[in-house]
Amino acid sequence: MSSSLSSSPSSREVSGKRFFLPEIQILEIFLAVVVFVTIHAIRQQKRQGLPVWPFVGMLPSLVAGLQDNMYEWITGVLCTQNGTFVFKGPWFTNLNCVVTSDPRNLEHLLKTKFPNFPKGGYFRDTVRDLLGNGIFNADDETWQRQRKTASIEFHSAKFRNLTTESLLELVHARLLLVLNDSIEKSEVFDLQDVLLRLTFDNVCMIAFGVDPGCLSPGLPVIPFAKAFEDATEATLLRFVTPTLIWKTMRSVGLGFEKQLKSSIKRVDEFADEVIRTRKKELSTYSPEKKQRSDLLTVFMGLKDEEGKLFSDKFLRDICVNFILAGRDTSSVALSWFFWLLDQNPAIEERILAEICRIIGERDKLNEDPAKEMIFRPEEVKKMEYLQAALSEALRLYPSVPVDHKEIPT
Repeated sequence: MSSSLSSSPSSREVSGKRFFLPEIQILEIFLAVVVFVTIHAIRQQKRQGLPVWPFVGMLPSLVAGLQDNMYEWITGVLCTQNGTFVFKGPWFTNLNCVVTSDPRNLEHLLKTKFPNFPKGGYFRDTVRDLLGNGIFNADDETWQRQRKTASIEFHSAKFRNLTTESLLELVHARLLLVLNDSIEKSEVFDLQDVLLRLTFDNVCMIAFGVDPGCLSPGLPVIPFAKAFEDATEATLLRFVTPTLIWKTMRSVGLGFEKQLKSSIKRVDEFADEVIRTRKKELSTYSPEKKQRSDLLTVFMGLKDEEGKLFSDKFLRDICVNFILAGRDTSSVALSWFFWLLDQNPAIEERILAEICRIIGERDKLNEDPAKEMIFRPEEVKKMEYLQAALSEALRLYPSVPVDHKEIPT
């Protein structure tokens, strides 16, 4: 009896050790696999630019890059890979692409073989809710027709006059007042926000023929402008989200897809109201009225290849696309330009010297150089150094730093 009692604890200890050893072995194997995968992913970074993880690919690096300056991050990766690298997204997703900044590749894609590389189905499907079938979401004949019509209009005398008049009004009656008010009150202001409001008002006047008033005193929140901004940001998030996920979010109305749907609804309501009002104006046209020359009015007077007037949906897509084209590009370019001037005082001095020289030439024409500072087209053409500085700013910080192309299958 005593013998059996003394052997029982030992049996339990042996049994416990046998039960515990497999757990230790499993943990060791798991840790070994994790270490191996981590070392392998990091070693791939030298060859492929970014670590490639099982199942998720390079997505963790992309998410981390989005937290800071995405374009600087992409540029850094490109520099380590001689200008081109392959981005591998999560398994079973379409986030795989080739990223390149090699001038030879860009010339091949955007010039030499431009027709061979359309925007493609993935891009069109991703931005269709916001841009519809407008020029930034069109390929082939649809793109050609819109581009040709817009190009003709942009080079017309009426359109140049419209652009000049709207900019003069916005700069002298609003922009300078906002800047002077901030200076008098010694208040700090967001220059990029002010320039974004300036270009948004200007492009809406050109595209829709209406003034949203974003640059009004007090810098009010304009519902249409806010909705457009929110819709643009939500649409961009789709490009870094697996298609299956954002389409599921759209179907159930979750996250940024819910915001996108609400924002696009407000954009559509604004566009529909403008189109209805314009049609009513044109139906009661008389020679005494000043003829409009905005893009909406121009496209309303045109017909498609079947000889029919363009639909309200197509007119809406045209205007929304051109607002997107003119709003961000101009404001971003100006923001970088003024930032670079602040970093390079010598360049600023040379630009001011050139402007002062042109103003001084007015004395020879017996003009008052102190009158309202509005430069004539022939004076602007003489500002060669300013033109060079703007071009260099665009080269260093392009307004559209990323362009998407697809190989047809």
